[in-house]
Amino acid sequence: MKLTEAQLITAIVTPFDRNDQIDFEVLKNLTAHLLETGSQCFVIGGTTGETPTLSRTEQLELYQNFAKIIDHRVPVIAGCGSNNTKETLRLINEVAKIDGVDYALTVVPYYNKPDQDGMKAHFEYLAKNANLPLIIYNIPGRTGVKMEKETVVELAKLENIVGIKQCADLTELAYIIENTHDFAVYTGEDTQALAAKTLGANGVISVASHLYGKEISAMYHALATGELAKAGQLQRELTPKMQALFMYPSPSPVKAVLNAQGFAVGQTRLPIVSLDEVKKQKLAQALGLAKDALHTNECR
Repeated sequence: MKLTEAQLITAIVTPFDRNDQIDFEVLKNLTAHLLETGSQCFVIGGTTGETPTLSRTEQLELYQNFAKIIDHRVPVIAGCGSNNTKETLRLINEVAKIDGVDYALTVVPYYNKPDQDGMKAHFEYLAKNANLPLIIYNIPGRTGVKMEKETVVELAKLENIVGIKQCADLTELAYIIENTHDFAVYTGEDTQALAAKTLGANGVISVASHLYGKEISAMYHALATGELAKAGQLQRELTPKMQALFMYPSPSPVKAVLNAQGFAVGQTRLPIVSLDEVKKQKLAQALGLAKDALHTNECR
């Protein structure tokens, strides 16, 4: 499958065992479940994958093992971005050596707060020297700066920049879609999944698909077959649940639900803390579940 054919991309969590080590057997089982429930591509080592807490050794080991798990069945996008341009390039080109990793997700540099010229120079340098095709990750809520829509359009002209994960308003998303050609555009906001697709985006890079992959897939199928009322109903039903998965710092809510479902993805790493029982009860209520539905006996 080509990247542009994938509508539902899951930004997959990184499972940790009770010794706080990456649990590759759990990752394998979770991946199989996600493929069965509609995921058509994966971001490994993204925000949801807790990449800031992984060492470089862990990151490369994660990507190597995940590429083996996927075994070329669907595209794999590896998180490789940072606020250090040269270090970002070094990581991308290390990851490029892994058979089965197809793209590098590269976040707009955070903390440094570059202006638009700085952002352009950063991505132009990467595009010229990287051994993997690049997908821009524009998420101003986390980086502290926003790549403006005009900058995205300019960078989309570069041969080695092939797409974007855009976390901003729909008017900006529409502008990018309208003014780019042969460029993969994905919303990174679950609640925009249907609206983005109707505007012409390729789809969504999702957290909610860990739990609601079948429903999101059904929504996109309904849209494709002209069942607009059904598609709208599914999005309306999903929206409060999608919002609930971000009522506490992600990925602690989705990990809490996955643990309760028996996937044993473990705890989050500091500085993100796992949900206590009170927060689990509030999350369960927001998801429309029984009060104690997320109670588990798992310990760190």
